[in-house]
Amino acid sequence: MNATAKKLALPTLRWAVGLVVLWQSWLTFHSTLENLHSPGHPAALAHVRLGLSGAEMLAAVLFLVPFTMALGGYLLLVIFALAIVIHLLHGDPGGLEVLVVYGAAVLVCLADRERMSPASAKAS
Repeated sequence: MNATAKKLALPTLRWAVGLVVLWQSWLTFHSTLENLHSPGHPAALAHVRLGLSGAEMLAAVLFLVPFTMALGGYLLLVIFALAIVIHLLHGDPGGLEVLVVYGAAVLVCLADRERMSPASAKAS
């Protein structure tokens, strides 16, 4: 792999994950909002879904901004973990693999950020 590709790989991963999570969160938020007052729609679960997807959108935007990337990344990890727990508690394993992959990609981006920070360069 050449130097240019190595330099672009992790920023591309961060932008891809950030934008996909932002888009998926928006779709979840929007569809939940549209169906909030539908008959038979569990209101408590809808409010949890609205809260998580809204927080996920905010965290994804923070993850995309270089200055707030770490904050957004750690928030995304917490939100993904909560979403996994909620899915498991409801006996709905669908979509867990996607949350795990998103979490792994966020961890890779956070690890690279820490590796590239001036404080870690001084320590080595």
